[in-house]
Amino acid sequence: MLFHTLAGTALVAGGAGAFNMYIERRLDVLMERTARRPLAAGRLQPGAALIFAMAISMGGFLYLYVLVNHLAGMLSAIIFAGYLILYTPLKRKTWLSTFLGAIIGALPAVLGWTAANNRVSCEPWILFAIVFLWQMPHFYAIGWMNREDYRRAGFSLLPAIDRDGRRISRQALLFIALLVTATSLPYLTGNAGELYLAGAAAAGFAFLAFGWHFARSRTQYSARNLFTASALYLPLLLTLLILDKV
Repeated sequence: MLFHTLAGTALVAGGAGAFNMYIERRLDVLMERTARRPLAAGRLQPGAALIFAMAISMGGFLYLYVLVNHLAGMLSAIIFAGYLILYTPLKRKTWLSTFLGAIIGALPAVLGWTAANNRVSCEPWILFAIVFLWQMPHFYAIGWMNREDYRRAGFSLLPAIDRDGRRISRQALLFIALLVTATSLPYLTGNAGELYLAGAAAAGFAFLAFGWHFARSRTQYSARNLFTASALYLPLLLTLLILDKV
């Protein structure tokens, strides 16, 4: 079941990424960090990419629906549609699209729970909250490092419109503080023990220190350090949850 869930999710996520590159292929050319993507660089033709995106997306939906359960398949379709129909176009219209993107990006945690239990209860929403809050400083760090790219492409994202970085750095610090608080919920609800709580607290305060440094300096260096810390933090936290159960 774990293999089927991972395989189906990978197909749907890959399809969403391929669709996104198809839709934004002309914008990707304008940004240094995306200019070498296959469509932007001309290594693939748009028609071929569109067929590929449709094939693996539909394959992923059907895979989850048939081999995992109906609820997981339906939820994957909702996540996919939200990413492409809502989040992708709104990136050029409002900086609040980041919050919508974080909601969509946190729903796979709920999908994993439904795959294992074929129902939705309160537990996956704790995981949802953790992943949602984590995404905000993670994205803000990426956004600050690539803010000139976003401006050239016309994205109305906070890193592109917040010229001095005060808003973005304060929000990043706020979301890390909320994240540290949210990571205590698995312990408080009896879904994790003291090993997890101690590790989550230590990792959380270390993450908070990187957020504080970014809020104070708002440099490329501090943003890169915050990004690296965020990339290490979430896998560490989830590993602690697993080890605590073992």
